[in-house]
Amino acid sequence: MSLGNLVRSGAKKALEHFAIEGSVKEILPYGNGHINDTFLAVFQTGSGGEKRYILQRMNHNIFKDPPLLMENVVGVTEYLRKVILDQSGDPDRETLNVVRTLEGKSYFEDEEQNFWRVFLFVEGTLCLEKVESAKDFYNGGAAFGNFQKMLAEYPVGELHETIMNFHNTPSRFQDFRRALEEDRVGRAALVRPEIEFALSREEETWALTDLLKKGELPLRVTHNDTKLNNILFDQATGRALCVIDLDTVMPGLSLYDFGDSIRFGASTGAEDERDLSRIELDLELFEAFTKGFLKGCDGKLTHREIEMFPMGAKLMTYECGIRFLGDFLNGDVYFKVHRGNHNLDRARTQFKLVADMEKKWDQMVSIVEKHHAGI
Repeated sequence: MSLGNLVRSGAKKALEHFAIEGSVKEILPYGNGHINDTFLAVFQTGSGGEKRYILQRMNHNIFKDPPLLMENVVGVTEYLRKVILDQSGDPDRETLNVVRTLEGKSYFEDEEQNFWRVFLFVEGTLCLEKVESAKDFYNGGAAFGNFQKMLAEYPVGELHETIMNFHNTPSRFQDFRRALEEDRVGRAALVRPEIEFALSREEETWALTDLLKKGELPLRVTHNDTKLNNILFDQATGRALCVIDLDTVMPGLSLYDFGDSIRFGASTGAEDERDLSRIELDLELFEAFTKGFLKGCDGKLTHREIEMFPMGAKLMTYECGIRFLGDFLNGDVYFKVHRGNHNLDRARTQFKLVADMEKKWDQMVSIVEKHHAGI
């Protein structure tokens, strides 16, 4: 039996342990995620209709403690349900909803120590894999900003770190330096310009964590993976409806969420583009997201947080670049690669974007100031 069939067989067995009415009609691979194994499970209901669910096998190689991860997910989603109900919204569509097991747990662990979970499927929605227009990016900013707003009063101290030091840039820099010193596969001599670029910006790696230590930036509930495809959009209206993929929801800085979105969505080229002349910061998209994010946050951010938006964008891009470069030096052991020098290409695009941000720094600051003044 192939690996795919084995996983699907395990998926069918796992579903038997969840409190779902009806019988399984079909189980299909779903989405293009690279971390968890995701399936669309279609159930035949007693009335002759169908109801759909998302079933996932959690990747416990990356997420070392799935039960703690699910404590985060359940805590945040149940809190969001209450907020959405208070706002007369639809909590079945505007947040993820965890389906419990027959024993009332948020996950099922099978005999092979695989961890499974089920969510209600949010009907009538679509995901955008990339930014097609400034309007898309504005709506994405508003969605992630609203996520910050709704969770502004959440007891952040109750959240667990599902991946330690995920957006701790000084820690990521030390990982990079270790990869450089070890040079496991003898690649350092091939990438001296990229290494010098990374090393020359070491001092800035502390820009956000120092402000957190000083109490100038508040610790918040952060999503930490704010790509546009982690938002469900309503098919009928185009409205940003629901933020998904909550595995990396942890204590953090709002600037992580802002910055990672800009890194991903405001670049004029793909993350692994080989032609660096095609990579720059699109200021129109930067402005659209800034405006949407501030609109969604609705006054919940501090002046200092907003003032640091440009640095958040630069540091999240730089951090991703040193992670790609470090993995290249380590022999491509973390990020999946699909061609020679793939991680190096990725690192170069991030560094080119950082360099372009530095050239456009005053414009970025002006854009943030303009929209900050307007709220």
